[in-house]
Order: sequence, then structure tokens, then C-alpha cells
Amino acid sequence: MTIANALLDGGLKVAKTSYSQVHVPSHAEIVLEGRILKDRVQEEWMVEMLRTYDFKRKQPVFELERIRFRDDAIYHDILPGYAEHRLLMGLPVEAKMFDYVKSVVPTTMAVHLTDGGSNWLSAVIQIKKRLEGEPKNAIMAAFAAHPSLKMATVVDDDIDPTDAVAVEYAVTTRCQADKSFVIMPNTKGSSLDPSSDQQNLLTTKVGIDATATLLKAKERFEIAKIPGEEKLDASDYVSKD
Repeated sequence: MTIANALLDGGLKVAKTSYSQVHVPSHAEIVLEGRILKDRVQEEWMVEMLRTYDFKRKQPVFELERIRFRDDAIYHDILPGYAEHRLLMGLPVEAKMFDYVKSVVPTTMAVHLTDGGSNWLSAVIQIKKRLEGEPKNAIMAAFAAHPSLKMATVVDDDIDPTDAVAVEYAVTTRCQADKSFVIMPNTKGSSLDPSSDQQNLLTTKVGIDATATLLKAKERFEIAKIPGEEKLDASDYVSKD
């Protein structure tokens, strides 16, 4: 509820149900009330965040006690494995990772769980680099904050962490694999990754320092820009006829 209210800029309205006395969103179309049982489980099989079929897991049984709905109620559902599912799972973790990494590297500017990593297994961390070694500290902090993370890439403050092309550009122009890649075999990973040892939760993780070295002139890594381009408006040069 707290996260939902924050996303709505404090505009979430709730109402108390007459049966269980719990608060639910006032705009809810359907309200299911019941209990999650501690002593009963049932195997379930579903599509997970990676859009793969998860193995069967034993989960607590929900015992439905009351259902209420509006006239002509609309049933909203979440499509497993796609953006809605990944947003709910990844957004809180992204915020947690940002706080943790920033406590280790204070100049951390952003942490982004990537779409290519299903917003779970891969992250890009943007920092304003001050010292050599900071990117590797950020990598280790990211893995500690989110044990399911499999790949962490650190970029400079001029690289957009949400732009996959920009991140790949940083990897190919600002790092050398023998110096900038951190390989961590036999570490605890995600049970969702089909390539890992899912039985023992073991995987190999990789951290990539894709920041420009401070041992070379900054100008060697400067991305060229057209002088005055920010003042140009293409519509001034295109006929409207």
C-alpha cells in the first residue's frame, strides 16, 4: 500500500471492509477476503519472471471466505513473466539496491534492473567515479543487496543506465576484460535461472567495470557532440507544406 500510494503521489484512497475490517483500495472492482493457511500447502506451477515455466513449488493454501464485487465488475489480472509481473517484483529490489550501493559508493546516481535480465538477474549501476576501485566496490555491494543478481555493470555518469545501446558502448570502449571483469563462481544465485544449479542454488556471477579509467586523460573518453545542437529545432528547417 505504501509503494502504491507513493506511485500515485499520495492519492491512494482506501476503504475498510465490513467483514475482515482490512483496508482495500476504494477503486477495487473485486475484493476477495479469506485466510492464508499456515498448515496446508499445495503444489503450484506457473510462469516466472524469466518467462520460463518454473518447477512446481509447495505454497500455502488461501481459503476464500467472502467475495464482493461491483456491478459489471472488470477483472484485472497480471500477465506472468512480462512487464506488470516484473515491475511488482523488481521495483522494490531496485530501490533497496540503490540505498545499499550508495552507502558503499556515495556518488552512486542510479541502479537499473534491466529488461534483458527480466528486471531481476542483471543490473546497471551509474556512478560519478572519483577513485579507481570504486566500481568493483559497487559491484560487490549490488550482489550483497540482491543475492539473485547474476550480472552487474557499472557505468559513468555520462552513460544512461536505462539505454542498452549506451551500456554496451561503455563496455566495448571503456573496459578490458582481463582487468575489468569480476568472475565469481559457485555463489548463491536465483532459483529461477535455468542455466544455474537450481537444486543447490549455485551460479557464476559476473561484474563489469565499464567506467573510463582515471589513469588516462578524460578527453580520450569524451563523447563528441555537435556544438549548439541543443539549440537546434528541426522544424525550423522542414517545410510544413
